[in-house]
Amino acid sequence: MYDVIIIGGGPAGLSAAMLLGRCRRKVIVLDSGEPRNRWSDSMNGFLSSDGMSPADFIAKSRSEMDKYNIELKTTIVTSAKHSKGEFVVNDEEGTVYRSRKLLLATGLKDKVPELEGIEPLYGKSVHHCPYCDGWESQDKQIAVYGKDRKGVGQALGMKTWSDHITLYTDGTRSLTKADMELLQRNDVAVCTDAIARLEGEGSQLQYIVLRNGEKRPQQAMFFSTGSMQQSPLGESLGCEFTNKGVIKTRRLQESNIPGLYVAGDAARDMQLVIVAAAEGAKAGVAINMVLQKEDRK
Repeated sequence: MYDVIIIGGGPAGLSAAMLLGRCRRKVIVLDSGEPRNRWSDSMNGFLSSDGMSPADFIAKSRSEMDKYNIELKTTIVTSAKHSKGEFVVNDEEGTVYRSRKLLLATGLKDKVPELEGIEPLYGKSVHHCPYCDGWESQDKQIAVYGKDRKGVGQALGMKTWSDHITLYTDGTRSLTKADMELLQRNDVAVCTDAIARLEGEGSQLQYIVLRNGEKRPQQAMFFSTGSMQQSPLGESLGCEFTNKGVIKTRRLQESNIPGLYVAGDAARDMQLVIVAAAEGAKAGVAINMVLQKEDRK
């Protein structure tokens, strides 16, 4: 019987594990080894680790677990349920784990645009988060991808980093007159033609090629196509979700299921690595406080 099972070994999960380890709790972290940012070269905006590669960040963080006797296992969790006051978790190897509390730190996965040529560019010159990669794209010719009206907000927001912004709606023509006037007032160009493919050299975007044959020079792309839960566990456990598809949490990361906590991108908050780590720390402290009360005679 573990005090806490943590599913997800990213910044949120490992931050919670460290805090709980320092509280002398028996903890295991089960991680699939597929973090959301694994395609990126660098992890930006994290104080003391700005520019570090995501892989190096996770490796360093995992090494810090050793002295706290945190168990780490790379595996895919296939099911989790709450039964008779405890959580029962099964993994792909058929191993069964039991715990008093459960923390989901399973994260999200991005709905990457289905564009020919995007694979080698994603995480390098094609991104979803301007706070993570806007600085590196400053003053470049930036494309914003969003069908229908989904890219309007991001296109306007990207003006913080560059004056050269073009919104691509990829063959959809749902922008309203008010949208067009707002974009025009803020010097955001609009292209509603369908995209054939992206072209680049190595990992660097160079052109967006339209289906009409036109090649438009672009040096970076940010997309606004949404994201989804990386794991179905929150839904299967009965968690409540927001209309944005993230799990509802209370002030200290607890879900509507007693004893079940959620931290990181899977929960409702800003989707930044440093925020995920902070949420993990909050959840770790909250879980320990509940365990302390339960342990009192």
